[in-house]
Amino acid sequence: MITGIKGTRFRRAAAVTLTTGAVLAAGAFGAAPAGAVTTPTIAAAGGYVMNNGTGTTLYTKAADTRRSTGSTTKIMTAKVVLAQSNLNLDAKVTIQKAYSDYVVANNASQAHLIVGDKVTVRQLLYGLMLPSGCDAAYALADKFGSGTTRDARVKSFIGKMNAAATSLHLTNTHFDSFDGIGHGANYSTPRDLTKIASSAMKNSTFKSIVKTVTTKQKVTTASGGYRYYNWENTNKPLLTGYTGTIGVKTGSGPEAKYCLVFAATRDGKTVIGTVLASTSIDARTADAKKLLTYGFAK
Repeated sequence: MITGIKGTRFRRAAAVTLTTGAVLAAGAFGAAPAGAVTTPTIAAAGGYVMNNGTGTTLYTKAADTRRSTGSTTKIMTAKVVLAQSNLNLDAKVTIQKAYSDYVVANNASQAHLIVGDKVTVRQLLYGLMLPSGCDAAYALADKFGSGTTRDARVKSFIGKMNAAATSLHLTNTHFDSFDGIGHGANYSTPRDLTKIASSAMKNSTFKSIVKTVTTKQKVTTASGGYRYYNWENTNKPLLTGYTGTIGVKTGSGPEAKYCLVFAATRDGKTVIGTVLASTSIDARTADAKKLLTYGFAK
């Protein structure tokens, strides 16, 4: 009997040893460590996320593949305007018929600027970044380009956009438009767009504008009266649907599909990124939420 008891104890001990060995072996051969974060799957064809404070890359998917960017181009439009020396944000710009004709001819997104109205540069930046106004983009390019004709000024302004990209050492970005309605050579990448946005977000005016959900702006009319423009941010789904979101810009188009440059801050950490060529408005927002959550968990 005593021998039988000892044998039973030995077999139990051996079983425990085998079980422990199996667990250790499983750990050695790739079991996920506690607290590991699963890399998300996104609908977008390309994506990139980084820690905005350190510049550390947190996620990539075809991050350096050149793609059409749609209205995310307007991030650079705003950046160039805000970089002008002796900039007066309260300077007034008279809205020209050419701006209105342009958005109608191109069936473009617009701020619905009215010909003859006198709109400040600051207000044009709101019209550019919230409703994604291509008319506002045209007005800003005309105002801040150099030349004796409108075409020359627009060409000059686009040149400034490319010069700014060069100064950021972006080798996969080129602009041939002030608003994202390209002419065959308007492209960037998720990594490059994220870097452009990160640079732009250093400007307090830009940062304040892109986190605004809605705004009501009073402008002077041609007759000397006034009217109000009411604008809602095309990035509202993310701004109101993800805690800590601080921007940045949507984009879309037949070639670009659905794009979004996004940023959020939680517990003192800012994550910024881009998705290009997502499949729908809802999908690009869902992509951004996944990537932000992943970025904060990294």
